Amino acid sequence: MAHTATPHHRPHGDEPDSPPRAWAVGGTVFAGIVLLVGGVLDILKGITALSSDAIYTTVNQYVYRFDLNTWGWVLLALGVVAVITGLGLLTDAMWARILGVMMASLSLIANFMWLPYQPLWAIISIALAAWVIWALCAHRPQHPTL
Repeated sequence: MAHTATPHHRPHGDEPDSPPRAWAVGGTVFAGIVLLVGGVLDILKGITALSSDAIYTTVNQYVYRFDLNTWGWVLLALGVVAVITGLGLLTDAMWARILGVMMASLSLIANFMWLPYQPLWAIISIALAAWVIWALCAHRPQHPTL
């Protein structure tokens, strides 16, 4: 008696051409570009904060008050790591996906604390970080590279 194999059934939305998968795949490339560009912008914001305290507005009644010089160094460091992570994501490296989720999470928190200095940009950055986290968690490549 011949044994016929049943085809492997994938969960809904996990087919290669399904719309959620396509969004996640495109989202991973988008995440790499956002981390790359966002990292460059964080580097520029960090350099700006380090060079002059007069460029950013100071909010005296905000709960999370920090020296802008300290924030400059934090943004500079996060920016450098984000650029490296973004480049890694564009090569679909697994280490970059893990680091990308961590970096986007840190970016989300840092931009929440940055709200009183640049509110509109901080809100946009928070939304982009949330998108990056979703895309990197939703997309599961067939053969990820290390």
